[in-house]
Amino acid sequence: MAVTQAYIDRIKMYDGPLHGVIAIAPDALKQAADSDARRKAGKVGALEGIPILLKDNLDAVGMPTTAGSWALEHNMPKQDSVVTHRLREAGAIILGKANTSQFAGFRTATGFNGSTVGGGTHNPYDITRTAAGSSNGPGIVASASFSAGAIGTETSGSIVGPSNVNGVVGIKSTIALVPRTGIVPISLTQDMAGPMTRTVRDAAMILTVIAGSDPSDPWSKDADAHKTDYVKALSTDALKGKRLGVVRIGRAFNEKTTPVFDEALATMAAQGAEIVEIAEPGLVNVGGQMGPILLADFKEDLNNYLATTNPEMVKTRTLADVIAFNQTDPRESMHQQEAFTDAEATVGGRSNPEYQKILAEGKRLAGTDGLDRVLRDNNVVAIVSLTGGPAGLITPDGSGKGPPGWANPEGPASLTALAALAGYPHLSVPAGQVDGLPIGVSFVGTAWTEDLLMSMGYAYEQASHKRIPPKLAPAPAQSN
Repeated sequence: MAVTQAYIDRIKMYDGPLHGVIAIAPDALKQAADSDARRKAGKVGALEGIPILLKDNLDAVGMPTTAGSWALEHNMPKQDSVVTHRLREAGAIILGKANTSQFAGFRTATGFNGSTVGGGTHNPYDITRTAAGSSNGPGIVASASFSAGAIGTETSGSIVGPSNVNGVVGIKSTIALVPRTGIVPISLTQDMAGPMTRTVRDAAMILTVIAGSDPSDPWSKDADAHKTDYVKALSTDALKGKRLGVVRIGRAFNEKTTPVFDEALATMAAQGAEIVEIAEPGLVNVGGQMGPILLADFKEDLNNYLATTNPEMVKTRTLADVIAFNQTDPRESMHQQEAFTDAEATVGGRSNPEYQKILAEGKRLAGTDGLDRVLRDNNVVAIVSLTGGPAGLITPDGSGKGPPGWANPEGPASLTALAALAGYPHLSVPAGQVDGLPIGVSFVGTAWTEDLLMSMGYAYEQASHKRIPPKLAPAPAQSN
């Protein structure tokens, strides 16, 4: 119980200006007491007594799953998500819910930091800076040591992006290695849950527990054949003899970030890796394909999720209901919702022939003719790059312009988007800082290579030790 109480005390002391935590589980200390009893009885699970915070789009009995929206204020699930269930079975303490961009950031491109339920999030290294993608809460709580680890979700960059700017490790695994049942969705084509932690070993421990097939998510049928003990796969010698392909694409590279990346490459080379610079990778922007895919999936998958909720508690039974709620509820009506309305306008979902054509093209561009081709043609086991640049300044809600990043067909190719659409694993590990703000290095591979990526990431982490914890300021005292 002492560990759980210490994390609760730390949250109360430091989270005020960060908004990383939405709620602490009302039974957190009881869970901890039960864990202590199991430990005394010699029944110790793989994560026994380890407090974990969940992004607030994962179902956990005893707490509402709001996805950051007042439309789901009373969404009290009758059963845990598969991820939550597996954590509990391993002895973990479900400490509470971490903040999230509303509906995992899939509402508007006009700018909307955080959620209406949890408020806008702030980077623990500089509270004027963003905590990035929709798993901003898990990124904050892992970075600020509000729990031993956190579970985030990613559709395109929402695990690795917050991991990058919050100075933590994040792994977005192969599609459906981890079942998605009981998670408020954007797209089953791309959605994944995964650990966000302070070390690669911690991430490996959590992934080992939550990975594997489950009949409730048919997409996960091949997971059991590919999962492994990711902790046992870790080795400080993992970089020896490995050919790594360096891809310098995206907007993250500049005169300040490139030296950090080059130092990371030098560390990998010193550990025995062969560094292969790929000057012309031939990777393309897949925003034009991803946009239509996510819009059609969101309508179909959200409607299916809402149908599983308690109708006495959740009155918004469809995406159309959520749109109507947002138009009239004063807590929601000030924000745009063009992603919702565009998704509602789609017809046929995944059975639409035009959708199927776009999906096949996107998978080809991202996977077969994209990442797989680069890996094969250059005889490399993984691609390495910067995960992203340092955290940007928080901009006022409603000040954004243009399409969201996942739907923008302009600009350079994004390794993050390519891995997301291909459904391939993507690991981000802290690589250093720029002007006091963290940035990470990415390891991207083909399907089912989590063990390889995490082992190489671990070898790099142990050789570099580049994570620097944030210096937190106590929350202002509450007046009576």
